[in-house]
Amino acid sequence: MRVGTAAIAMVLMAEAAVWLLRPRERTIEPAPVSESDYFTPEQIDRGRAYGNGQLWLLLGAVGAQGAVLVTLALGRPAVVRRGLHRLEARPVMGAAAAGAGLSVALGVVALPAGIAAHERAVDYGISTQSLGFWLADAGKSAAIGAALAAGGAALLIALVRRFGRRWWLPGSLAVVAIAAVFVWLAPVVLAPLFNRFSPLPAGSEARSEVLELGSRAGVDIGQVYRVDASRRVRSLNAYVDGIGSTKRVVLYDTLLERTNRPELRSIVAHELGHVKHDDILRGLAFVGLVAPLGLLFARELGEAAAWRAGADRRGPGAVPAYALGLAVATLLLGVVGNQLSRRVEASADSFALELTRDPGALIQVQRRLAIENVANPDPPAIATALVETHPSTIERIGAAVAYERGAR
Repeated sequence: MRVGTAAIAMVLMAEAAVWLLRPRERTIEPAPVSESDYFTPEQIDRGRAYGNGQLWLLLGAVGAQGAVLVTLALGRPAVVRRGLHRLEARPVMGAAAAGAGLSVALGVVALPAGIAAHERAVDYGISTQSLGFWLADAGKSAAIGAALAAGGAALLIALVRRFGRRWWLPGSLAVVAIAAVFVWLAPVVLAPLFNRFSPLPAGSEARSEVLELGSRAGVDIGQVYRVDASRRVRSLNAYVDGIGSTKRVVLYDTLLERTNRPELRSIVAHELGHVKHDDILRGLAFVGLVAPLGLLFARELGEAAAWRAGADRRGPGAVPAYALGLAVATLLLGVVGNQLSRRVEASADSFALELTRDPGALIQVQRRLAIENVANPDPPAIATALVETHPSTIERIGAAVAYERGAR
């Protein structure tokens, strides 16, 4: 009963956070358009086949990880329970070991689905990575994940032992602080482990384009970088990253090499919209609003699972139980948070249209992104609601069409 009540409160708080943090800037309502007007039947079928297959692999990976989490949270198998019990001599360090081990175990069970998803991406012409290169990246990600899980589990058990059942209160502050530090440091500490970043040369056409758009938009851009994304993918993209001294606009090398000037301007203008609207800070604010009730839910579910397993909620034996609570909370909050993300992305599209006044470029960009990423232009509403962080391609094209009609 308490778990259910905490879940409802958490979801309601997340919905309230979406409403509070929704973009206040004008967002263009998409015009109704048909995917067949912009894509061939072969492109539509190919996008659906690839997207559906990847979605099933994702669900399979999540299901396998969920099964492992539930099994371990309930104290099975016995050999794992005995191993966790031996870690109780040094609770905080033992929790770190339990967290790292759990992270590795979850990565291993998801690996077959990940390999299958990678091989499909290669077959469809999206990924340029060999399997060995991909596995090397997966290994680095696993090592980083294990280190973070170790630190998180140690902090969790330390808070439980210091504050008892009120650990979720200081824990909420810790979550927000960690998220902010992570956003600040990730561009200069983690991202370079996977890619090479180089500042766009002063006087280059692309840099001048970005700076000119930023000046027109009244945006403090920070740094502008090129990333060697072509080592891994053929897709086109750009993104905004970091806060404060690490704030930057990052452009894929594929984007710089394979787009014309109007397309580049449209994509860059979209990213400048995120800077203009402080969307990274908006995301951190969402974390701050949902963290308290998210951790309260994790406490309730974690303690219930630990009790069923006969584990001490103040020791390493409870780490899988708390991890189960945190995983369920993250899953539910992620679904709700995607609503905010889609609104933010739609707002950035509207900003780009107003800045460039070139709806044709946005339409062409969306067509190219969908074709090169082998995306379903108009996925089912349930799939969009559950997993998508962006509006569908057809919705984004519809917004450009609506702007074009209104501008005439």
